[in-house]
Amino acid sequence: MKKKINSDFIIVGSGLYGCVLAERISNVLKKNVIIVEKREHIGGNCYSEFDKETNVEYGKYGPHIFHTNLVKVWNYLNNFTKFNNYKHRCLSLYKNKMYSMPINLDTINHFFEKNFNPSKAEKFLAQQTKKYINKNPMNFEEKALSQVGKDLYEAFFKNYTTKQWGTIPKNLPHSIFNRLPLRFNYDQNYFKSSLYEGIPLDGYTNLFYNLIDNKKVKLLLNYDFELDDMTTAKKLTIYTGPLDKLFKNKFGKLQWRSLNFKKEIHNIKDYQGTSVVNYPELKHKFTRIYEPKHIHIERNNFSKNKTLIIKEYPTIDDDRPYYPINNTENRNIHRRYKELLKKNKSTNIIIGGRLADYAYYDMDMTVSAALVKFDEIKKNYT
Repeated sequence: MKKKINSDFIIVGSGLYGCVLAERISNVLKKNVIIVEKREHIGGNCYSEFDKETNVEYGKYGPHIFHTNLVKVWNYLNNFTKFNNYKHRCLSLYKNKMYSMPINLDTINHFFEKNFNPSKAEKFLAQQTKKYINKNPMNFEEKALSQVGKDLYEAFFKNYTTKQWGTIPKNLPHSIFNRLPLRFNYDQNYFKSSLYEGIPLDGYTNLFYNLIDNKKVKLLLNYDFELDDMTTAKKLTIYTGPLDKLFKNKFGKLQWRSLNFKKEIHNIKDYQGTSVVNYPELKHKFTRIYEPKHIHIERNNFSKNKTLIIKEYPTIDDDRPYYPINNTENRNIHRRYKELLKKNKSTNIIIGGRLADYAYYDMDMTVSAALVKFDEIKKNYT
């Protein structure tokens, strides 16, 4: 039997949403908080650690690039970390040639062996997409074809998307393509539209520990929370995990895409010359290679003759959730769990965050949502 745990507030999950709320509750409300975490570490999927052989800090669950237009969020996080000047630039290797991603003027000229200026490239792509223009696209493929045409779609998106999601693009919502910008200049900055961008100077894991650096916050790792266990909160329990797990899959399991990571050490100084390279062809079972030494551009204490790379292999794994499979069936299951939670008022529990909401949030939106939720908590529980 689990030992009895009680506190003013209990937060289930130590990702961004949970740790921001723990920081606010402990520092502003001056209340005690216990964070219970199923994993053996803090930080959720943003957790970072060091590779001893190369002295490279890497994201255990892939690269996470912080970027935002939200001044409030940026100012808030800068109380707990400073960011480096990293600007994310992604490349894609197709038929043994390297192309800029997202698609920009360099990609178009290189792929079609042209030398267009911006206006000519735009006219050229308009011809490529003319037969596919669709004001109301029904799926990812229709949206992509209407934006970039058949050749670019089949080279860079069709098979990559199939590998990433485990299904053909026709089965995916068109909204997924909205995350992929298209440019008619040579700007390679992936998050060009963001005011702020960077990586925490001391790494993500230190950011999380800085957030909960208060004697009123206790962290309990390797603790799998259940509604009927001995954990009780005097005021409120904040649950940030998947709702199907909370209710023991009463209405079925929510489906998630997940990732397997294969680490490799290479006896060279630099493997690919950039942080991320996509591999859109089906002959590669992985979708991309991440070389984390390029994320911390300010550091120079890496091994001089070795480098770490990480290959990402998409898979389906409901116990290691990354990306929600946001189809009608899963949305209905999630809705039923939310309705069940509302009916069970005796639990004094609220939910929030990427897993509980069954949604894919950027980090800044997660922080923003936590700050908004804190304002509600401050109003109702003080």
